[in-house]
Amino acid sequence: MATTTLRLRLWTSKLNSLFPQPKLTILPFRKTLYKPFSSRSLSSTAHLPKSVGTHNGSFHCDEALGCFLLRHTSKFADSQLIRTRDLQVLESLDAVIDVGGFYDPCRDRYDHHQKGFDEVFGHGFGTKLSSAGLVYKHYGKEIIAKELQLDQEHPDVHKLFLAVYKNFVEAVDAVDNGVNQYSADLSPKYVINTYLSSRVGRLNLGWTDPDQSAERENEAFQKAMALAGNEFLESIHFHAQSWLPARSIVVECLQARQDIDSSGEIMVLKKSCPWKLHIFELEEEMKVEPSIKYVIYEDDRRTSWRVQAVAVGPDRFESRKPLPQHWRGLEGKELSEIAGIPGCVFAHMSGFIGGNQTYQGALKMARASLKV
Repeated sequence: MATTTLRLRLWTSKLNSLFPQPKLTILPFRKTLYKPFSSRSLSSTAHLPKSVGTHNGSFHCDEALGCFLLRHTSKFADSQLIRTRDLQVLESLDAVIDVGGFYDPCRDRYDHHQKGFDEVFGHGFGTKLSSAGLVYKHYGKEIIAKELQLDQEHPDVHKLFLAVYKNFVEAVDAVDNGVNQYSADLSPKYVINTYLSSRVGRLNLGWTDPDQSAERENEAFQKAMALAGNEFLESIHFHAQSWLPARSIVVECLQARQDIDSSGEIMVLKKSCPWKLHIFELEEEMKVEPSIKYVIYEDDRRTSWRVQAVAVGPDRFESRKPLPQHWRGLEGKELSEIAGIPGCVFAHMSGFIGGNQTYQGALKMARASLKV
C-alpha cells in the first residue's frame, strides 16, 4: 500500500509540474477516494478542491477544451480532474463533462450525448452544442472578462463572447457532432487535417503503443487540454487586440462610403486593418445596399494604393465584381494605357486586386471597374 501511495504521489507531482497555472490534478479512479463524507468529516474536508469529471478512454477536442474552460473559472480554478465512466463516482463530483447523460447547468452537468438533446448557443447560431459549447455558453463571459481584466458587464465582453464562439468554439461543436460545413452532396476538393479537433485527436495513444496505461492516457489528455486551451486563449487575445479595433474602423469606413462615391459601392480604408473579417457581417447589420464591390487602402510599405474586389463570401475566393478582364495580368505603363488611368501598377490575373501609385488613381480604377 505504501508503494502504491508513493507511486501515486510521484505521478501526481509529475503531472502538476506540467501545468502549474492553474493547478490541476488528474486522479485515477479508486473507489476508496469517493466515499461519501459523513457529517462529522465535512469540516475537516472543506478545504478540498472541487472535482470535475469526464470519461476515461479515448478523448476528443470538446471535453479537452471544456475541462480547460471550467478550470479557468473562479468556481473550478483549483479543481481535480477525474476521468471515469463509473456513474456512481460521477454523481459525487462537482461538475461532469461529456459523460453521464445529463445537461443541467444548475448542477454543472454538461453532457450532450443523451436522446433528445438539442441545445444550441443562441444569438442566431443553430449548431448543436458539444460539451465545450455547453461550458462556454454558461462560463464564456466570465472567462473572457477575467482573461482581459474587464468587468463582465463591459459591452466589449459580450461582443467578444459572440466572436470567439463564431470563430473558434462553434467549429469544435460542429466537428464533434458531425455537422458538415457544406451540403452532403458536395465532395471536398482536398482534405484538411490540421484543424484543432484533428490535432487533439492525434494526441490519443496510438493503437500500436505497448503502454496503454491510465497514467499514459491521462498525460495525453493533459496535453490535449493544453493544446485546446492555449489556442482558445490566443483566440480571445486576437479578437480583443485585433478583431475588435478593426471592427470599429470598418464601421466608420462603411458609414463614409457615400462620401467616396455616389454609388456607395466603394469603401476606403482609413487605416490598414483586417477588414475582410468584418465587412460581410457589418453589411448585414448596417443594411448596406448595394453591397461594397471594392475596398481601397494604402499598401504596407506606403508606396502605392490597392483596389481590392470584395469576395462573394467570407470563405470564398470568387469576387463580387472582379477588375475588368482586359486589365488582368497587365502591369505599369501597358496597364495605364489600356485602362486610360495614369500611375497603374498592376492588375492580378484573377482580377481580385490591382494597384496604383496614388489614391486618386486607385479610386479611378475602382470607379472604372464599376462601369464594366
